[in-house]
Amino acid sequence: MLEIANLRKYFSSGLLWKQSVKAVDGVSFHIERGETLGLVGESGCGKTTVGRLLLRLIEPTEGKIIFDDIDVLQLKKKELRKLRPRMQMIFQDPDASLNPRMKIGDSIAEPLKLQGHLDSDGIKAKVLDLIETVGLNPEHRNRYPYQLSGGQNQRVVLARVLALNPDFIVADEPTSSLDVSIQAQILNLMQDLKREMHLTILFISHDLEVVRHMSDRIAVMYRGKIVEIGTANDIFEAAKHPYTKTLLSPSYED
Repeated sequence: MLEIANLRKYFSSGLLWKQSVKAVDGVSFHIERGETLGLVGESGCGKTTVGRLLLRLIEPTEGKIIFDDIDVLQLKKKELRKLRPRMQMIFQDPDASLNPRMKIGDSIAEPLKLQGHLDSDGIKAKVLDLIETVGLNPEHRNRYPYQLSGGQNQRVVLARVLALNPDFIVADEPTSSLDVSIQAQILNLMQDLKREMHLTILFISHDLEVVRHMSDRIAVMYRGKIVEIGTANDIFEAAKHPYTKTLLSPSYED
């Protein structure tokens, strides 16, 4: 499904922008169709930058991204727009992902209207179906984001993403801003949706236990590089890299 090779992203910094920060430095990995790959590491290690690069929300310094046999970095803007519905991102803060002046139903309907595949009745029916799919009630469609909890708003974000019927989702710390009591509900919902919709996911988090719960395989990132990758059992029971061992230490704090 997804093949990443030698992906790099350097940002200019320092006096007169003459220095560079190697946010992502030669990252390579693959994700099989229907798999969840967890990407874990300390804050600032480059995890979010990788996610944004995969969807070309930012452009890489160099590297290769192959999605379903498509060379993503060779696509022109028009071709990329056609591909974008198949590759979606869930951001950390659900409140920042939703228009505060737009009712929930209208927010979910927005990507459907942009696609132009359904008439108004079809859009209304699809919105109600999506609201039910993510565990909200029909009356929520007439409310605004400020009238819902963080967990409910993250369900709305999920509904917006699912409206486009994606194949691949980058989930960037999707529960880190939520109360612990709500996190498990959203994570379990994502697991259910993955199975039902045959989704492929890159799940980004600094929380090792969450990544272990969500992932088929785990990649450990440190200072812009992937230092170890394997099954959850490989990482948790037989870690090889010193940084992975540090992450797993009971005394470690990000």
